[in-house]
Amino acid sequence: MTTLAVALISVGGTLSGTLGGAVLSQRASRADALEQNQPADREREQKRDEQTLQAKRDLYAHLNTAARAYRVAARDAVEAAERGESADPALLDNAKEAWAEQYSQAQMALVKDVLQVASALNRSLRIGYSVVKQLPNSPDFDEACQRAKAWFSRPLSDGVYLLRVTLRHDLGVEVDPHFAQTRTQMLAGLDGARDNLARLLATERAQTTEPSAST
Repeated sequence: MTTLAVALISVGGTLSGTLGGAVLSQRASRADALEQNQPADREREQKRDEQTLQAKRDLYAHLNTAARAYRVAARDAVEAAERGESADPALLDNAKEAWAEQYSQAQMALVKDVLQVASALNRSLRIGYSVVKQLPNSPDFDEACQRAKAWFSRPLSDGVYLLRVTLRHDLGVEVDPHFAQTRTQMLAGLDGARDNLARLLATERAQTTEPSAST
């Protein structure tokens, strides 16, 4: 009996040692696999972050380009009208559509502060489009041309600049601790100039329609 007991204990110890070694070996293998996978996981995560950032850069670049092209096309149309030349209306309409497409895409991706600037500029560009379309019917053509050129050269130009700087700050390309205050001030200036221009255009439209309405 003693001999049998010793044999059983020896077998049990051997089995326990074998099983324990197998478990430890499996754990070590899993640990090694996890350790080997960590660099690959980090690389994939880094690649995803880089792709996301590049997509953001592309979106911002296209938005900035479309805004500038829209403003330039409208300004050129005003200058052509002042010279008595006929500008191709398709140039302005194409620029308008290109901006609308980029702005529509950006609305789904922009953070609140950036969207606020883009929205203000979108409203301002629409007013600029109205300026060009209303120019031929203005009661005082020369005055209307000067007003239009002033709008495209100053407030709207500042608005396009503000969008570009805001996008660069959001990307981390520019860092200015006081930019939030500057952005607020520039937005207020753009909104005020746009509202004044909108009132003037509405007054002109009313003046041009009054004679026809009375007849």
